[in-house]
Amino acid sequence: MSERGPIIPPGSEPFYERFHFAPAFRVGNAVYVSGVIGTGDDGSVPDDAAAEFTQAFANLGATLEAAGTSLADVVDMTSFHVDMSETLGSFMAARDAAMTAPWPAWTAIGCTELAIPGARAEVKVTAVLPE
Repeated sequence: MSERGPIIPPGSEPFYERFHFAPAFRVGNAVYVSGVIGTGDDGSVPDDAAAEFTQAFANLGATLEAAGTSLADVVDMTSFHVDMSETLGSFMAARDAAMTAPWPAWTAIGCTELAIPGARAEVKVTAVLPE
């Protein structure tokens, strides 16, 4: 039987208990990561969009690491953007600094707001564990 269950990186246990969602969930060799926002350790969103997006990819990398995988193993990415036309370039620059080819499939969606006030983008991914 394949491995199946939530991935809860250290420090994210309160979110799992309070909001009833796993930061990531493994099914076999696939890891599904919930939406990640570029919040700092204190839960705040940086004032600067570029810093927020850089932090989002760092947070995403930490969740993937807890699952035994990395940004290099991402096969699908969906991002949600407030003011997408204003910030997509900064988001793509942060993505390109954190990830390399081969690039995953990617869908970018504009939205009016995210769960964390002041956040400009949220990113969720699916990764495949390395063989």
